[in-house]
Amino acid sequence: MGIEHNPTLLWFVGAYGVIMIIMGIYYSRKISNSEDFILAGKGLGTIVLTGTLLATWTGSGSISGGETSMAFTYGIIPALLMMIPTLVGIGILYLIAPKIREFGKYTVSGILEEKYGSTARMIASIIIILAFVGIVSYQMTGLGFILNLTTGMSVEVGTIIGAVLIVFLASIGGLRSVAPTDALSAFLAIAALFITLPTIYVIAGGWDGVTNNVPTEHLTATGELNNIQLLGFLLPSLFLLLGDQNMYQRLASSTGGKSAKRAQIGWLIGMLLISPAISFIAFASSSMFPNIDPGMALMATTTVMPTVIGGILLAAATAFIVTTGNSYLLSAATNVTYDIVGKYIKKEASDKQLLGMTKFFIILLGVISYILIRFFPTVLEVQMYAYTVYGAGLTPALLAVFFWKRVNMASGISSMVAGVVTTLIWEILLGKPFELNSVIIALPVAVIVLIVVTLMTSDDRNK
Repeated sequence: MGIEHNPTLLWFVGAYGVIMIIMGIYYSRKISNSEDFILAGKGLGTIVLTGTLLATWTGSGSISGGETSMAFTYGIIPALLMMIPTLVGIGILYLIAPKIREFGKYTVSGILEEKYGSTARMIASIIIILAFVGIVSYQMTGLGFILNLTTGMSVEVGTIIGAVLIVFLASIGGLRSVAPTDALSAFLAIAALFITLPTIYVIAGGWDGVTNNVPTEHLTATGELNNIQLLGFLLPSLFLLLGDQNMYQRLASSTGGKSAKRAQIGWLIGMLLISPAISFIAFASSSMFPNIDPGMALMATTTVMPTVIGGILLAAATAFIVTTGNSYLLSAATNVTYDIVGKYIKKEASDKQLLGMTKFFIILLGVISYILIRFFPTVLEVQMYAYTVYGAGLTPALLAVFFWKRVNMASGISSMVAGVVTTLIWEILLGKPFELNSVIIALPVAVIVLIVVTLMTSDDRNK
């Protein structure tokens, strides 16, 4: 079955875009200082915090990569397994959330500096920027897919439009305006997915109709992947989530410990609903549109459903993509402003100047994100690269801050450098040998370096 463009769907996307812009402008008027812009004045309640955690984590990585691309390319079971790292990660964050709030830092780099010194802060900032620019880039492509589906315009032109929208919304109001639009997006998406799921299976001829039209390997436990290759897709999301600055910032932005804990429980429940629904919808799509780009699998279903249902799903997908792009762009710009420029170049900057710099770097990093996506053939590939740069380069050293008092400056910095350098060598210089994602190599290297250097350099009395 081929895809027939349905321009009517664009009205739903456009309407939601207008709502997001209006909300963004409204909440931007409530910003009086940089804490309002970056941490929403530490005033996020349970419902908004739940929504922003859900929407930030479930962006184009799930809608175009993650569960969607896995279901389309390898089958339903590998796609469903993508949910496990997220659930484990949320559980661990639940345990350390009080410690995150205690630090009260704008960035993960600030937390690392407390333990490992200012050099670690600089290295961590570079790692975060490298990873987050990659994550923002495939949000832009996700919007390109949506505009291609609805209007027939090229994905490239649609990506440019997506880039402009993401940069605009991130720059006007920061987390103060991003969080409420996130919450609306998350709850709309849950409703849209659960209307879509039964509808698309009726259209596709039921479960039997779907399974008869997909390769037999797509019904096995690992698809066409071996166990090590499958692990290479599962680990990056776990280790990104465990160290994700966006999540740390949001937990630090809550009104208090109780609201943060309730929001994390809501986030867990939300992911139990969202992730399997995306997997099953994309799996049905693979039987109906076998020749499309894997990243378009979920969105392609909107063209064969009743217009209202398809339009709501496409608006929800747009919402997830835009809010995730906003969040990671804002977070990366915060690093540049506070951990590099404010720390080393313009130390005496006023709060107003820091706020202006953050907005400027949102625009600059948005342009870099658009350029980066030109170098990766699929959303899933850039997703795995970005997640591993962050997860291997930063998360082991970050978790050690909370769980191992014995770690020190030498071990933390060594682990960060080892993780990111190994990732870049494996992905770029060696071209991903054996079709293994770099996390399989880079993560063990980072952990081993952390442990060995700690044992070699620390004083036993600091255990």
